[in-house]
Amino acid sequence: MSEIWAHRGARREAPENTLPAFELAVSQGADGVELDVQLSADGVVVVMHDESVDRTTDGNGPVVAHTLAQLQRLDASAGMAGFAGVQVPTLAATLDLLAPTGLKVDIELKNSEEDYPGLEEQVLAAIAAHDLADRVVLSSFNHYSLKKLQALGTTCELGMLYTDPLYKPWRYASRLGVGAIHPPARFILGGGWVRHAHAAGLAVRPWVVNSERALARMFRWGVEGVFTDVPAVAVAVRSAV
Repeated sequence: MSEIWAHRGARREAPENTLPAFELAVSQGADGVELDVQLSADGVVVVMHDESVDRTTDGNGPVVAHTLAQLQRLDASAGMAGFAGVQVPTLAATLDLLAPTGLKVDIELKNSEEDYPGLEEQVLAAIAAHDLADRVVLSSFNHYSLKKLQALGTTCELGMLYTDPLYKPWRYASRLGVGAIHPPARFILGGGWVRHAHAAGLAVRPWVVNSERALARMFRWGVEGVFTDVPAVAVAVRSAV
C-alpha cells in the first residue's frame, strides 16, 4: 500500500514545518512526515523550508543570519489564524515529538543554496540520539550531500530529489547509490515508468500530490508513497482506490 507523507506537515491547515503541522498530520492518519532542515547562525539544526525567513515568519533575512534564539522569537504562523506565536522548531524538538508516534520521517537537507558545513553530521547525530535510523529517509536536491551521507556511513534510506526532466532517472539514481527517487509528480509517465524504477530496486515517492484525481492515479500506479499537503484527503482517497 502506498504511504502518505505529510509535506511540511499538514500545511494546508497549520503553519508549515511547525510542531502543530506535524501533530495534525499524525492525527489525520499520515504514515510519515516530510520536513526541511537548515542551520542557524550558531549551528543548530532548525526546521524551515526557505533559505529566508521572510515568507513564513514575521522576520526577514536569511535563516543562516539568525541565531536559534532570534529564530525562535519570530512568529512562524505565516499569518494563519489560531497559530500566532508558533515557533520555528529545532530538528531535535521535532524528533522528540515524532519518535513516539511510529511515523516515518523524510528529512530534506536544504543545502543547495547555502553550504551549511557540518549539516550532514548534525542530522545524523540527531537521528542516532532518537534511535530513528530505520524510520528516516534523508533526501536532498544536492546529490553531493547524498554522497557525503553515504561516506559518513548512514544506514538511513537516501532519496534523490530533482526538478529537471531526467531520461530514465532510475539509471542515474542507481549509479548514485540511493534507495529512492523523489520526482515532481508530473515526471511520472505512467505505471510502466514506476515499474522501471522498481526493477532498478528503487522506491518512488512523487511530490507534491494534492488533487483526488492525481492521488488516485499515483496509488493505482503503485508508488511507495506520495508527499502531499492534504494528508486527510489522501487517506480518504487511498481507502477508496
